[in-house]
Amino acid sequence: MAPDPDEDLVRRIGAGDEAAMRSLIARKLPRLLALARRMLGDATEAEDVAQETFLRIWRHAAGWRPERARFDTWVHRVALNLCYDRLRHRREWTSADLPEQAEAELPAESRRHEDAGMRVEQALGMIAPRQREAIVLTYYQEMSNADAAAVMEVSIEALESLLARGRRSLQWILMGDDGDG
Repeated sequence: MAPDPDEDLVRRIGAGDEAAMRSLIARKLPRLLALARRMLGDATEAEDVAQETFLRIWRHAAGWRPERARFDTWVHRVALNLCYDRLRHRREWTSADLPEQAEAELPAESRRHEDAGMRVEQALGMIAPRQREAIVLTYYQEMSNADAAAVMEVSIEALESLLARGRRSLQWILMGDDGDG
């Protein structure tokens, strides 16, 4: 196994080195923000998730063990778990307090006028969470299938199945947006 490029920084952070933490934030923040934004569809919540992820790194860096998982894998898992906590909270709040909103989330007329990037972002929010996670990790976070599978704690075959189903779901949603279906 290749040496973990973050190992030295994490050891220094575990020892309380604030400069190492700033360096790690500079290295990881853009990818964590992108991951959380794509999972949550909300920039403000994405910032909160990134901040909480870095707080957890600061608190738990001394306990990280390189033999268990690459640091990047662990960080992505922490961020994804925080995203799922927020999504679960949203679902509980929406289903308990605003049941009529679920039907009117994205009016057809406004979907037709969005650019392609926004349409894909919206479609990502409509597919199953595990499919979205697989797509975000492989296509947007540019992880290998092996690394994405490790983050998701599934086999490579299971990841590939999630990717295939996610692509089909996205295609079905996006084709429906064109008014053809």
